[in-house]
Amino acid sequence: MVRRWALVLVLGGVWWWAVLRLLLAPEHAGLVEGAVAAGGWGLSLLPVHVTATARPGRAAKQTARESRENSALGTE
Repeated sequence: MVRRWALVLVLGGVWWWAVLRLLLAPEHAGLVEGAVAAGGWGLSLLPVHVTATARPGRAAKQTARESRENSALGTE
């Protein structure tokens, strides 16, 4: 957990360094600063609130199969 937060802080610091360098000293900023700033901004556009849903368990699959079998037999 600590490693993850350390990585986030380091990458965030690198992004802010690149953005501030582009804003405050654009004549000295280069390709690296532009790429870091654009890449960080691009990552912010990802929908991180979207997560994969859990797959139904074995019981749910069995219930669905039984339901299909019953409907095929007409014994609902």
